[in-house]
Amino acid sequence: MILGIDHVGLATDDPAGAAPFLAALGLGPGDRGIAGDYGVACEFWRYVDGIGQPSIELVSPVRPDSPVAGRLAKQGPGLYHVAFGVDDLESEFARLREHGFAAVDVQPCAGARPGMRVAFMYARKPAGLLIELVQYS
Repeated sequence: MILGIDHVGLATDDPAGAAPFLAALGLGPGDRGIAGDYGVACEFWRYVDGIGQPSIELVSPVRPDSPVAGRLAKQGPGLYHVAFGVDDLESEFARLREHGFAAVDVQPCAGARPGMRVAFMYARKPAGLLIELVQYS
């Protein structure tokens, strides 16, 4: 079952430059980590009293073959994905494929936060939406 929005990912090659804008919106830095399977560094920003609220994730490439590096080269910085928290990653991954989402990942991978597993999917039409399914252990 989908539990809600976990975070919204923003692609950038300049997370330090994006930080003042997030701070002006009242957000503060939180977790950060590397998602090695994707070749990205991730910084999660949230409201100080925002427990249970979605985070904003700054996603930046740490290697040139990262999917985010390709996205930045083609489209520049901006909205990258919407991540949904789930209680059973494999079953939601299968269910959404039945509803027309295309699997980007063959199987779930380790995310940037401790205990985080993720899988990306894409709904090309009508919205061109990249989603991430997130489950925490």
